[in-house]
Amino acid sequence: DLPSSGRVEVYHDRQWGTVCDDGWDLAEAQVVCRQLGFPGAKSVTLGGRYGEGSGSIWLDDMNCKGSESSLSDCSFKGWGVTDCTHKEDAGVVCETGTNITSNRQFSVDNSLGLSDDLGLLFDRGNGCDFKMNIKDNSKESELTFCVHSMILMFYPELNITKDSRNLTVDVSQTCHPHVSAFLRYLYTRQIDVSITSAQCLHQLAFTFGVKKLMEDVGRVFTLLIPEDNTFHTQVSMFEYGVRTGDLVLQENVLQYLSWNCEFLISSPVWSTISFHMMDALLRRSDLVVKDEAFLLEALERWIQDKGDEISSDQQASLLNHIRFLMIPVDKLYGMQFSSSVLHQNHEKLYLTGLLRGFQFNALPFSKIRKQIYNMSSEYLPRIYTGDEWSVILNATTVKYPRYNYNRGYGQNRIQSRIQTFSTPAHPSALYREQNVQWQAQVFLSNQECSNYGISCTSFPVARLYGYGNQNMYASTIRYSNRLILTCKNENNVFHVRDFKNSMAVIPNNSSMGLPNPCPDDYSFRFVVRPEYI
Repeated sequence: DLPSSGRVEVYHDRQWGTVCDDGWDLAEAQVVCRQLGFPGAKSVTLGGRYGEGSGSIWLDDMNCKGSESSLSDCSFKGWGVTDCTHKEDAGVVCETGTNITSNRQFSVDNSLGLSDDLGLLFDRGNGCDFKMNIKDNSKESELTFCVHSMILMFYPELNITKDSRNLTVDVSQTCHPHVSAFLRYLYTRQIDVSITSAQCLHQLAFTFGVKKLMEDVGRVFTLLIPEDNTFHTQVSMFEYGVRTGDLVLQENVLQYLSWNCEFLISSPVWSTISFHMMDALLRRSDLVVKDEAFLLEALERWIQDKGDEISSDQQASLLNHIRFLMIPVDKLYGMQFSSSVLHQNHEKLYLTGLLRGFQFNALPFSKIRKQIYNMSSEYLPRIYTGDEWSVILNATTVKYPRYNYNRGYGQNRIQSRIQTFSTPAHPSALYREQNVQWQAQVFLSNQECSNYGISCTSFPVARLYGYGNQNMYASTIRYSNRLILTCKNENNVFHVRDFKNSMAVIPNNSSMGLPNPCPDDYSFRFVVRPEYI
């Protein structure tokens, strides 16, 4: 109702999208209001108070200092990476300012067509004063472009000065067809990226030091990630990302490999991955594995296969990433008698891990509370899919139940998408005999949701509801449960979802960090993840 307040929307990738209210505070509102030309912010609004938007949710988990000149300068998950719905669209109330004086300034912005004009300048070559030589030294192939030194000065890694007149760059001949489009990007900041051009454009961006384009093309690489079930492509893409310093590409590959860790471990590629990749994987809490003992066995097998390639110090650093506290106590007991290579080579470190595991299982929460406050990752569970912590529903998502006026909605089909099960209250031996009851459900329609008194905004949606003894442990234990989406035929985990208030909305392809390779046929695995508060 006022021009100084409303829902925040961001124009990115040629479309408007909203901002999730997770992490949305006054610092973020200050940035938005100043960016819009207001003196500052009065307050923030949460929960879609100014109405629900549509389309993409561009930003989530915002973290601004308040001094940034643009909202996109703040820290956030990544463009379009979110677990929110439009019910969580963020808004602001900006200060309008008083004491308007004759010095008040109004912005005039006619920059929208500047990119097109600069593109024409490159195409026509008018006034160009700099020769760019593109050579493949191994094949004596060469291209020459006449460009404008003033444009190149925007890219400091090229070391172009006012006296420079030419530059020779070594580029593989296979990438020569894409050089013109890349140079045009230096003028316009616009480029079309295809699967066939992605790696060349990424390599050119690396060579010329254009980090923003490297990040953007790295996101295109994510389209390739789920397509290779052998994991050869993903491993080579990660190593390429390390060589080029592309952190976005590295993270996208690591996330996919973390979600598919069980399949990776059972593949021939497991023994070939580098120490750098193994170290990065073992640091993560989003590894999807049967249990921590399974991960330790896989690490020991990898070290045996690597032989002398892995030094003693490297072995020790990897062993330090194993979360002995999360290993079931019966397996801990058996491990002290093992003759594994890590036990033999690092006996003191290995036994220290076992001791800490036994302490975690034997001591009450009050005794170890201080250590947990230090936020050590060894106290955090990964995503353990062992039978005692998870259940699978094979609900086909595209076949919606039809209404029969004599029998109502197909109850048999609905019942096939509901399952009750129980888990220990916590992995510690102190709680393993104390069970929590759970009900896992997948809903495909508004009618199904309303039958359970639930309001649903999109479908399919999953629900994991705890009842019985769960509230008894509310002051000590919280449940950070996960939903794993897996292609039935390909054993391919393509998404892992948090539960919010017991619900997990299944995103569409446009809002997923990775594409869904099997949109018509996937299963739902519900995973219970207890952790001390």
